[in-house]
Amino acid sequence: MFGQNVRFEYSERWVGYSLFLLRVVMGWTLFQGGVTKLVTYLDADPSNNWTAAGFLANAIPSGNPLMGLWSSMAGSPLIDMLNMWGLTLTGLALILGALVRWSAFWGALMMLFYWAASLQGGLLAGLPLAHGWVVDDHMVYAVLLFGLGAFGAGRILGVDAYLEELEFVQRNRWMSLVMG
Repeated sequence: MFGQNVRFEYSERWVGYSLFLLRVVMGWTLFQGGVTKLVTYLDADPSNNWTAAGFLANAIPSGNPLMGLWSSMAGSPLIDMLNMWGLTLTGLALILGALVRWSAFWGALMMLFYWAASLQGGLLAGLPLAHGWVVDDHMVYAVLLFGLGAFGAGRILGVDAYLEELEFVQRNRWMSLVMG
């Protein structure tokens, strides 16, 4: 790491169990967040429908350096769909262990957007203090997702272990960038 030899001595079995559990728990967290938004979005009563507009228009801390960007997204059906389906499908992919690197990348990017929405202005410019000092839950999720992708956690009791054995994938090694 960083030009230094690093040697890890650990039980591969317990690391495997840990990565599997981290993948499934993170997947469930995202899946549940997406499905609850999706179910309320599809409610027959339009006044109950979920939208990101309220958050984007009213909950962004004052002085957020990206306030104009967030305000321009408020009320966009595309943003609502990306949010709901992104959380739902990323969570499902993690639970199943399917296309984990691809899903983890997009999930981490989503978390970084959520983190950026909590940035504040003024004397403490740039610090998302509402949920932590610089590092909040979204940053933890982004790093966890990065780690799951880096480890190829989909190979541990996941669909990716089977997909990587397919002849098509064997012939197209670039596919390993999205699986694992």
